[in-house]
Amino acid sequence: MKKTIMIALVALVSFGAYAQHDHAAHGDSKDQAQAHVMFKDEKIGTAYSHYLHLKDALVASKSDEAKKAASELQKSLTSLNNSKKAKESASKIAATTDLEDQRKEFSTLSNEMTSLVKASKLTMGAIYLEYCPMANNNDGAYWLSNEKQINNPYFGDAMLKCGSVKETIQ
Repeated sequence: MKKTIMIALVALVSFGAYAQHDHAAHGDSKDQAQAHVMFKDEKIGTAYSHYLHLKDALVASKSDEAKKAASELQKSLTSLNNSKKAKESASKIAATTDLEDQRKEFSTLSNEMTSLVKASKLTMGAIYLEYCPMANNNDGAYWLSNEKQINNPYFGDAMLKCGSVKETIQ
């Protein structure tokens, strides 16, 4: 009886792992982000996932969605050490629906998130540090991405492909 239960349990766990893997291949960007990048510390992984959601909202020029994502990011940063400045930036983005203000503050947030990500240990995947020299009135700005392909959060459709990969974090 014990052997039958154990076999059934192993089969269920195996099926669950397969279903999770298969689900990530179907194009849900949040699942893809989790499937391609994993951190040793789950808390930074959660925060990074919210950061990506925010970045994607800015790429799509969806200020309401950016506001929601920034609010979730702010909450997730509460449990992380050395995240005070990132939390403040996320709070500023969450406090407005003005796309220009959100994008300007996103530069500061990206710098802080880069520090947090670099201080953490990736167990799977790679993160790309990308840069647009024309952002912030030609002062330039960085952002993090799971893809080498440039999707610029500072200009959206106006200059979607402006930028380049400056570093790969592994």
